[in-house]
Amino acid sequence: MKAALSGRVQRPVPLRETVYETILNLIITREFPPGRHLVESELAEQLGVSRQPVREALQRLSNEGWVDLRPGYGAFVHTPTESEADQLLAVRAVLETEAARLAALSAAPEQVEHLRELWRAGVAAVDDADVDSVVTANADFHRGVIEASGNRVLAELAAQVDRRVRWYYAPIARSRGMASWDEHAEIIVAVAEGDSAKAARLMNDHTERTRLTYHDKIDR
Repeated sequence: MKAALSGRVQRPVPLRETVYETILNLIITREFPPGRHLVESELAEQLGVSRQPVREALQRLSNEGWVDLRPGYGAFVHTPTESEADQLLAVRAVLETEAARLAALSAAPEQVEHLRELWRAGVAAVDDADVDSVVTANADFHRGVIEASGNRVLAELAAQVDRRVRWYYAPIARSRGMASWDEHAEIIVAVAEGDSAKAARLMNDHTERTRLTYHDKIDR
């Protein structure tokens, strides 16, 4: 039984899963921007696969709200409305504000140091003007705060919105620039000092600035 279970765990990832993850990552990073027409045959050729796994991936992405399937026209990357963005970023603010509060109460010294390491990686990405790395570093930092909170349920809920937060953050990463990482630095200090009220307030202010910057960018 043990050997059989081990064999199951080690099976290769199904092709349709790989295709799904590849297309989703291109959407999240805005390589495929909102409104982009996703042509099955072109994607299949670019990915070196048949059209079937591409069709399955697009259907799954449609079910999850990443892609719009329009009868007679095909598949298009979903264009989020301001209301959708507001709802997601509001939920994110609630989760991460609580995460920062809990992190200040329970973070171990090594977790605080890990946040500092993530901060340094983010600053380096900003200095290099590497937007993709900035987006990744930002997600890593916020995930680090959530992990430091010690609340597994909160972490599971945050993971559900993580990819969409990255999607919304990508177009504003450059404009937020170093200001975002200055705010991260203040949050780290509050967590390290065990000041839960300050950590929560700083995180709430931080996520609110991100929300406002997103709307300002989209409205232009």
